[in-house]
Amino acid sequence: MRMRHLRRLRIWIALVFFVLILFLFLDFRDSGFRAMAGEVLYLQFVPSLLQFLDNAALGASGFILVLILTLMFGRVYCSFVCPLGIFQDLISRLARKKIANPGKKKRISRFSGSRPHYFLWYAVLILTVVLFLAGTGLVLNLLDPFSSFGRMVSHLFRPLVLGANNLGVALLEQLGSHALYRVQWPVFVPAATGIALVTLMAVGWLSARHGRLYCNTLCPVGALLGLFSKISMFRIRMAPDACDGCRRCQQVCKAGCIDLKEKTVDVRRCVACFNCLAACPGQGLAIQNHWRGQTRQNLAQPGRRGFLIGLAAAGMGLGSSRVNAVQDNPENSVNPLNSADLVDPAIQTRLTTIPETRTGPISPPGSVSVARFSSLCTSCHLCVSVCPSRILVPAFLDYGPSGILQPKMDFRSGHCNYDCTACLAVCPTGAILPLSRENKQQAQVGVARFIKENCVVYTDNTNCGACSEHCPTKAVDMVHYLTLPDRDLLIPKVNPDICVGCGGCEYACPTKPYKAIYVGGNPVHKTTEKPVEKAVAPQIDTGKEFPF
Repeated sequence: MRMRHLRRLRIWIALVFFVLILFLFLDFRDSGFRAMAGEVLYLQFVPSLLQFLDNAALGASGFILVLILTLMFGRVYCSFVCPLGIFQDLISRLARKKIANPGKKKRISRFSGSRPHYFLWYAVLILTVVLFLAGTGLVLNLLDPFSSFGRMVSHLFRPLVLGANNLGVALLEQLGSHALYRVQWPVFVPAATGIALVTLMAVGWLSARHGRLYCNTLCPVGALLGLFSKISMFRIRMAPDACDGCRRCQQVCKAGCIDLKEKTVDVRRCVACFNCLAACPGQGLAIQNHWRGQTRQNLAQPGRRGFLIGLAAAGMGLGSSRVNAVQDNPENSVNPLNSADLVDPAIQTRLTTIPETRTGPISPPGSVSVARFSSLCTSCHLCVSVCPSRILVPAFLDYGPSGILQPKMDFRSGHCNYDCTACLAVCPTGAILPLSRENKQQAQVGVARFIKENCVVYTDNTNCGACSEHCPTKAVDMVHYLTLPDRDLLIPKVNPDICVGCGGCEYACPTKPYKAIYVGGNPVHKTTEKPVEKAVAPQIDTGKEFPF
């Protein structure tokens, strides 16, 4: 394989990674692909690093492989694996096509050599590391390329896909086909959508105008890998005696790292896209073994061979890693409204007045504790995307400034399905650990709390029981409350020993604006007792001719 064909190899590998990661966020049909999430996300640098810091296991060592590859071949992660970097390449390519001269086949040049912005770049890296060591991941969460890409897909692209699906359902129903089914819209969170939109605009503009400028000025992962690539073994080098100054390499270098005047390539900013190797018409550029310090002529063939062998080894060395991600956040109390229109007269004659007193945020099963979850989550929102009940929603300041956008459990739009383990299987940072279905069903993330003064049984002397009907463990039981001339009133009673905090009771409770029953989060998760299944004896009326 000629060295100029490395660009084509890079494009195919990058597209595979990009499509697989994109599908993880957009797969609303749960086609079974989530079982491969660990393998697909194994090489994502920041998630793998955080998972390794929490659990130093082989399955969480993807970032180590990335560092080894960087020491060998430079910043191959940025062009081969990073979804945000690949997304920038797609934007840059589309932008170049738009400005193509319609009268000529050649495109107008979009790139040129640029001066480095090392001060800003390393300042961002130092700030990220210092704040992380101080216990806040604010900058890391906002600038981590994988998490930034995940937020854009979750809050900007995924709603478009769901809308297209629902539109297709309506059209097919008119034709008598039911091949598709309607899906629920994701919960709209202005802060999350706004930050995702700002990120998209900033990354899109920079990539359209300046290629990989974002990666070489604001990305902390790029800055760190740039330091490692400075001492990498195989590097792209210019041969001053063979370069004729045609500038073709500089015109396709999206990192702006080629200096034709000095005949040098800035390896710290080079993202190993190999565009220059494909564009060079002669022998002006080649990959050399810097550690041996041999000449380009002596190393042309061995360097090429070693580079391809390394890429093949990296592709075959993808180990499995379990993925986890979850967050906790206290739900905001609903503000009381003065309109009686909130009340359904058939259920509730007046507004409730006692607000829920939440003692802390609720983190999903598998997160172990609120503190642990908040320290590991990077707000990539993959768990938000895969949650079928839509109860995982981005928070704003529920965790404080350092936990901005970390997901929280919100039971206003649904409840945690008793048998669901979707979020447990996809978290790339280990913020949510994988649990078996049986262990998940005994993980107590919170406990239901009952406010009798808000319940319609107390206020309206009418039976309800919605909370008990929706409780999967029957931790909410209906017990005798009051005897009326025409009926007996039953009122909820919570058994905290078997309550798992799934939110089924809170979601089903019809009282407004405050719930009569709600879930208070456990700062540290507990394990509940197994609910006792009561055998129900069949009652047969033998007096009838057909007792069935």
